[in-house]
Amino acid sequence: MTKKLELGLDTFGDATLDLNGNVLSHAQVIRNVVDEGILADEVGLSFIGIGEHHRADYAVSAPEIVMAAIAAQTENIHVGSAVTVLSSDDPIRVYQRFSTLNAISNGRAEVILGRGSFTESFPLFGYPLNQYEELFEEKLDLLSNLLTEEPLTWEGNFRTALKDQKVFPPIEEGKLKAWIGVGGSPQSVVRAAHYGLPLMLAIIGGDPVRFRPYVDLYHQALEQMGREPLPIGQHSPGFVGANDEDAKELLWPHYRDMHARIGRERGWPPLAREQFEAEAGPNGALMVGSPETVARKIARSARALGLDRFDLKYSLGTLAHEHLMECIRLYGTEVAPMVHELLAREDSHA
Repeated sequence: MTKKLELGLDTFGDATLDLNGNVLSHAQVIRNVVDEGILADEVGLSFIGIGEHHRADYAVSAPEIVMAAIAAQTENIHVGSAVTVLSSDDPIRVYQRFSTLNAISNGRAEVILGRGSFTESFPLFGYPLNQYEELFEEKLDLLSNLLTEEPLTWEGNFRTALKDQKVFPPIEEGKLKAWIGVGGSPQSVVRAAHYGLPLMLAIIGGDPVRFRPYVDLYHQALEQMGREPLPIGQHSPGFVGANDEDAKELLWPHYRDMHARIGRERGWPPLAREQFEAEAGPNGALMVGSPETVARKIARSARALGLDRFDLKYSLGTLAHEHLMECIRLYGTEVAPMVHELLAREDSHA
């Protein structure tokens, strides 16, 4: 792996507790996310992605505004979504918001497009859930055309046609960087290749190495379509602490309760401690532990999947802002250098 792996962060702006166990307001959580983004820039991380949700357990419903606040107070870090729920949004407004963010940040905006893992946005914005797939496909087609920056003539089933339409503001230099977030279906992987967009794999459970067939499929599809290789990223949950035991003990009750809350809606059984430990083990997708443990797990994934970027989803339930800030500090100052050293060492012995 001669390319240097980018290391980033993702947050959903989870509603959190303070150190005394009191529930913070959504407004305070949003201010905390901005502080977390500023720290991520200070410790040299490449990217921070902010998720979009429309429910009580997440504070961020308008991530581009939070990204703009971070962009205005940072110098280097790229700011983007994790993910933008395109199915229930207007592709033209998505493009305008991100082109505006790109201007504010001097070219540091990225959008990760996805269908989202929650469905609250559909009734909220008046979209029928039974057209979930068709809405995403058509809106992705429209947005991919917008990325060309050319006057747009386009027709679909869910909105009025466009003829020689320009969209403003344009990107100042180059094109807006857009990814497709994929949860693990072959159709989604091929779709990313079809539109010529980088692939972000959401790996939230099991051994990340099992996603290698999707990576191979993506490469094959790009080649068959006559496209050059494109970046591949991984988004996985994790938390960095002083040592393995402290990190797991601190995270466990918050992770367990988050799993139970979502599980009640989706019919999941409660998470057993043994399952948590397995995911936190050497081959699990939960990147939790000391800086060395987390670095080794990330390097393993990067090598196996040929990653260009790894994003640590560091917000996990009600874990307090102070612990998240320490996680970010350790991730940037200790984990990132170790990952790069491990990969460089493997390259030198290849």
